[in-house]
Amino acid sequence: MGSLSLQETIAANLADVRNRLARATARAGRPLTSIRLVAISKTHPVDCVRAAFAAGQTVFGENRVQEALEKISVTSDIPIEWHLVGHLQSNKVRKAAGAFACVHSIDGADLLRRVDDAAAEADSTPELFVQVDLAGEPTKHGAEADALLSIFDTAGSCRAATVTGLMVLPPFTPDPEDARPYFRRLRELREELAGRGVPGAMLQELSMGMSHDFEVAIEEGATLVRVGTAIFGAR
Repeated sequence: MGSLSLQETIAANLADVRNRLARATARAGRPLTSIRLVAISKTHPVDCVRAAFAAGQTVFGENRVQEALEKISVTSDIPIEWHLVGHLQSNKVRKAAGAFACVHSIDGADLLRRVDDAAAEADSTPELFVQVDLAGEPTKHGAEADALLSIFDTAGSCRAATVTGLMVLPPFTPDPEDARPYFRRLRELREELAGRGVPGAMLQELSMGMSHDFEVAIEEGATLVRVGTAIFGAR
């Protein structure tokens, strides 16, 4: 980090990411307000979270429930919106439903029902995205495209949680353009689901794009981008 402090480094990184966001939305003919930036703080210490918050970042994402709960506990003095972006195991549902404002990784109707039941018990109202598996990678989670209608049917009977969109995690490649077909396909799926009767309120959000490819994701319609390394540095 050279002579810069942690605070200065993260503030400078955030400023750079925001400039990239502004340029990408301008190219796409979209307002900057159409994008939510989720700072992915997984594996980074809570000092990094506080530094980013001091630089104006209020939405943070974590991959693992337990690590997130520890950070949520020690940052309860500041108004942070916490998102779960990693796979949600069934034995962590009860804890997650009351702790996160948003869960990006709903991958089946059964998990959706469990999260909704737990949210009702916890008197919480989390926002949920359905994670779609477009690459068939064995190490990643997500619903198959042909299972989406049944998940959205289930979403119609949720009591506490609200499904508001889709999420995708493309295979990692160094070239951001390689991710474009996956981002485009997610947008097309949203249009297909709308055409098949899924309410527009359930399809507002597209969570896609990370540090190296979020500009491409914005060009293809992303409404949330999940940026970690470009803000906090390599893990």
